[in-house]
Amino acid sequence: MRVCAQGVASYLQQTGLASRGLIVGYDTRFASEDFASAVAEVVAGNGIKVYLCPKATPTPAISYGILAKQAGGAIIITASHNPASWNGFKVKSEHGSSAPPDAITKIEKHISHTLATYFSGPKIKWVLDNIPDARAAAEKGDAIFGNIDTWEIWWLTGGPGGGVHVTDVTNASRTMLMNLKTLEWDQEILDILGIPRQMLPEIRPSSDSKIYGYTLQDSPLGASIPVCGDLGDQQAALVGQTCYNPGEGKNTYGTGCFMLLNTGTKPVLSKSGLLTTVGYKIDAEPAVYCLEGSIAISGALIQWLRDNLKLFEKSSEVEALAKTVEDNGGIYFVPAFSGLFAPYWKSDARGVIVGLTRYINKGHIARAALEATAYQTREVLDAMEKDSGVKLATLKVDGGMVYNELLMQFQADILSMPVVRPRVAETTSLGAAYAAGLAVGFWDNLEDLRQN
Repeated sequence: MRVCAQGVASYLQQTGLASRGLIVGYDTRFASEDFASAVAEVVAGNGIKVYLCPKATPTPAISYGILAKQAGGAIIITASHNPASWNGFKVKSEHGSSAPPDAITKIEKHISHTLATYFSGPKIKWVLDNIPDARAAAEKGDAIFGNIDTWEIWWLTGGPGGGVHVTDVTNASRTMLMNLKTLEWDQEILDILGIPRQMLPEIRPSSDSKIYGYTLQDSPLGASIPVCGDLGDQQAALVGQTCYNPGEGKNTYGTGCFMLLNTGTKPVLSKSGLLTTVGYKIDAEPAVYCLEGSIAISGALIQWLRDNLKLFEKSSEVEALAKTVEDNGGIYFVPAFSGLFAPYWKSDARGVIVGLTRYINKGHIARAALEATAYQTREVLDAMEKDSGVKLATLKVDGGMVYNELLMQFQADILSMPVVRPRVAETTSLGAAYAAGLAVGFWDNLEDLRQN
């Protein structure tokens, strides 16, 4: 909440609205009043007058208050239509309406990424603020941070006995703490969050001929082996799918879907709700950037049909059931079981089935569920092409759902492009192997990987 508040405060200062003050309101949800107090403290700390509501206040009343006070806007701690244990952060404009997309984009730009619990930076801050002695230990270098990749490399190379404390650019870009252009930790963001730089790992290339470190002779691997490749999950799949040219992309179909599009050596900031991220960096070569679109529910929808509606016993049976009908019968799924991710980012969205008639049977439901994944993928791809200005020629796919022939053919049909499945299903593992192999000279270059 403090990070979000700082983004809003910076926006108000840059747009000349700071002098008008800001209203901070909240509802009756879990810890709403505490969050509102923390937000007010941050905003006031920036020299902006805060009108903090003395009690839980309805959103329409706050909108009226903006106009009455001629305030520069409002922050409301609320999460309407969600479980009472949830909470959220909403921004109102100086007109009393929801902040327009261009304002949200400017606010988000202050912290480089869309604000979400997807990133680990705010979680580090929570640990430092709430775990006794954590901050003091971090400042002395006795407490260090790392995502899963850092933790694994640290243990492989010695752990407490001298393990290497590193990460790569793709994993660092998932912390909300790295500057996407310099590929270094962003001191401004660290200062806002109060995170000591010395607790963070060194950022290295994804494939590094200088070698991060070596495994120990007495380790479970039983030998001194160079550790020199490190990639985030979806970026590793991108490398494994050999999407090395701008305009090449891949989509992973699992519990959710994750599409990455190679945008070249310069980051492209999305105006369509996509995430700008690092795709990979090979040694001293420039980093390659991507746009990423995440879909919350795809394979999970099939599990829901199996477990909740009992339409079949095994998820693999959904295709046969869907093939018992020629089309979806006019019904459509919006599987927003946990909100909608890209390109909408609406956490309060809920799932719907529309078009039901007495004609509909379970075959139509199964078919509509499969088609929902394809339609969501189309939406993400349309947003990517709009942001990047690049028209995708083919879509490379991986993940458990790609063996569903009906889904893949329907996907190709609504995209009007070839959908290509790899011979090696585990493209994430393959991409990690490619990164390590390039670093030690097992493969000479990216073209070798294409031929492989």
